[in-house]
Amino acid sequence: MKKIEAIIKPFKLDEVKEALQDVGVQGMTVLEAKGYGRQKGHSELYRGAEYVIDFLPKIKIELVVADDMVAAVIDAIQTAARTGKIGDGKIFVTDVIDVIRIRTGETGSQAV
Repeated sequence: MKKIEAIIKPFKLDEVKEALQDVGVQGMTVLEAKGYGRQKGHSELYRGAEYVIDFLPKIKIELVVADDMVAAVIDAIQTAARTGKIGDGKIFVTDVIDVIRIRTGETGSQAV
Protein backbone atom coordinates (compact mmCIF):
# COMPACT_ATOMS: atom_id res chain seq x y z
CA MET A 1 0.00 0.00 0.00
CA LYS A 2 1.05 3.56 -0.66
CA LYS A 3 0.06 6.90 0.85
CA ILE A 4 -0.34 9.61 -1.75
CA GLU A 5 -0.29 13.24 -0.65
CA ALA A 6 -1.04 15.92 -3.22
CA ILE A 7 -0.74 19.67 -2.74
CA ILE A 8 -2.93 21.45 -5.30
CA LYS A 9 -4.53 24.81 -6.04
CA PRO A 10 -7.86 25.19 -4.20
CA PHE A 11 -9.99 25.76 -7.31
CA LYS A 12 -8.84 22.39 -8.73
CA LEU A 13 -10.26 20.33 -5.85
CA ASP A 14 -13.55 19.38 -7.52
CA GLU A 15 -11.82 18.31 -10.74
CA VAL A 16 -9.28 16.21 -8.83
CA LYS A 17 -12.00 14.62 -6.67
CA GLU A 18 -14.02 13.62 -9.75
CA ALA A 19 -10.92 12.25 -11.50
CA LEU A 20 -10.06 10.15 -8.44
CA GLN A 21 -13.60 8.81 -8.21
CA ASP A 22 -13.41 7.86 -11.90
CA VAL A 23 -10.34 5.66 -11.24
CA GLY A 24 -11.97 3.94 -8.26
CA VAL A 25 -10.73 5.84 -5.21
CA GLN A 26 -13.28 5.37 -2.43
CA GLY A 27 -12.04 7.77 0.22
CA MET A 28 -9.68 10.64 0.84
CA THR A 29 -8.84 13.29 3.40
CA VAL A 30 -8.81 16.94 2.34
CA LEU A 31 -7.07 19.66 4.35
CA GLU A 32 -6.78 23.39 3.84
CA ALA A 33 -3.12 24.38 3.83
CA LYS A 34 -0.92 27.41 3.27
CA GLY A 35 2.55 27.33 1.84
CA TYR A 36 4.95 28.32 -0.88
CA GLY A 37 7.52 26.73 -3.12
CA ARG A 38 9.73 28.28 -5.74
CA GLN A 39 7.24 31.07 -6.35
CA LYS A 40 7.91 32.48 -2.85
CA GLY A 41 4.49 34.12 -2.54
CA HIS A 42 3.62 37.38 -4.26
CA SER A 43 3.00 41.08 -3.66
CA GLU A 44 -0.42 42.74 -3.68
CA LEU A 45 -1.65 46.30 -3.43
CA TYR A 46 -4.34 47.18 -0.89
CA ARG A 47 -5.49 50.79 -0.55
CA GLY A 48 -2.27 52.04 -2.06
CA ALA A 49 0.02 50.02 0.20
CA GLU A 50 2.01 47.09 -1.13
CA TYR A 51 2.33 44.03 1.04
CA VAL A 52 3.76 40.54 0.53
CA ILE A 53 1.71 37.38 0.83
CA ASP A 54 4.27 34.76 1.89
CA PHE A 55 1.95 31.79 2.25
CA LEU A 56 -0.47 30.99 -0.55
CA PRO A 57 -3.69 29.01 -0.01
CA LYS A 58 -3.41 25.36 -1.05
CA ILE A 59 -5.36 22.12 -0.62
CA LYS A 60 -3.70 18.93 0.63
CA ILE A 61 -5.29 15.63 -0.37
CA GLU A 62 -4.24 12.43 1.41
CA LEU A 63 -5.24 8.92 0.36
CA VAL A 64 -4.00 5.37 0.83
CA VAL A 65 -4.30 3.00 -2.14
CA ALA A 66 -3.20 -0.47 -3.15
CA ASP A 67 0.12 -0.68 -5.00
CA ASP A 68 -1.60 -1.54 -8.29
CA MET A 69 -3.64 1.70 -8.21
CA VAL A 70 -0.73 4.11 -7.65
CA ALA A 71 0.01 4.90 -11.31
CA ALA A 72 -3.65 5.52 -12.16
CA VAL A 73 -4.15 7.75 -9.11
CA ILE A 74 -1.03 9.82 -9.84
CA ASP A 75 -2.04 10.23 -13.48
CA ALA A 76 -5.58 11.30 -12.47
CA ILE A 77 -4.24 13.91 -10.03
CA GLN A 78 -1.68 15.27 -12.49
CA THR A 79 -4.17 15.56 -15.33
CA ALA A 80 -6.91 17.19 -13.23
CA ALA A 81 -4.68 19.55 -11.22
CA ARG A 82 -2.43 20.84 -14.00
CA THR A 83 -2.89 24.42 -15.16
CA GLY A 84 0.55 24.76 -16.72
CA LYS A 85 1.38 27.71 -14.49
CA ILE A 86 3.75 27.96 -11.56
CA GLY A 87 2.30 26.71 -8.26
CA ASP A 88 0.34 23.72 -9.62
CA GLY A 89 1.59 21.68 -6.67
CA LYS A 90 3.35 18.43 -5.86
CA ILE A 91 2.55 14.76 -5.30
CA PHE A 92 4.34 12.71 -2.64
CA VAL A 93 4.21 8.90 -2.52
CA THR A 94 5.28 6.96 0.58
CA ASP A 95 5.07 3.35 1.73
CA VAL A 96 2.38 2.38 4.25
CA ILE A 97 3.40 -0.42 6.58
CA ASP A 98 -0.05 -1.19 7.97
CA VAL A 99 -3.58 0.17 8.27
CA ILE A 100 -6.02 -0.65 11.07
CA ARG A 101 -9.74 0.11 10.93
CA ILE A 102 -10.61 1.21 14.46
CA ARG A 103 -14.25 0.09 14.40
CA THR A 104 -13.68 -3.52 13.32
CA GLY A 105 -10.00 -4.15 13.94
CA GLU A 106 -9.45 -5.11 10.26
CA THR A 107 -5.90 -4.63 9.08
CA GLY A 108 -4.06 -4.26 5.79
CA SER A 109 -5.91 -3.83 2.51
CA GLN A 110 -9.27 -4.79 4.07
CA ALA A 111 -9.01 -1.72 6.31
CA VAL A 112 -8.60 0.67 3.40
